[in-house]
Amino acid sequence: MERDEYFMRIALSEAEVAYREGEIPVGAVIVINDEIIAKDHNRVEQLRDPTAHAEMLCLTAATTHLRNKYLRQATLYVTLEPCPMCAGALQWAQIREIVYAASDPKLGFSQYTPAILHPKTTHRQGPFCDEALTLIKRFFHERR
Repeated sequence: MERDEYFMRIALSEAEVAYREGEIPVGAVIVINDEIIAKDHNRVEQLRDPTAHAEMLCLTAATTHLRNKYLRQATLYVTLEPCPMCAGALQWAQIREIVYAASDPKLGFSQYTPAILHPKTTHRQGPFCDEALTLIKRFFHERR
């Protein structure tokens, strides 16, 4: 669990950057062999791009870094359960594992049947659910 906490803290720090920039506070990190190969946060507003979710930006950075479209040895740490768009991209990348802090009962991939993820991809809820949810709730409360 120490490993999960370490990498999820980094994802949370990315979410805090998104919060300060006026973005929905979601952060993500992609790791292979305990090395971070990509990290980012939501940039939808900044880039004026509805696909600029933290997970999508990390996928692009990671596949560019590896010069390979597959992430079969990678783990994604993300502060919020990926949406169907991100889950679809993660499926195509054949990511090995997804660890998310907070589940998303409205828009998370786990709400959909049949499963969106690649059959070999494992997923689970990891640490810091409360911290991730607090940041997201504060963000939306301030905008209402």
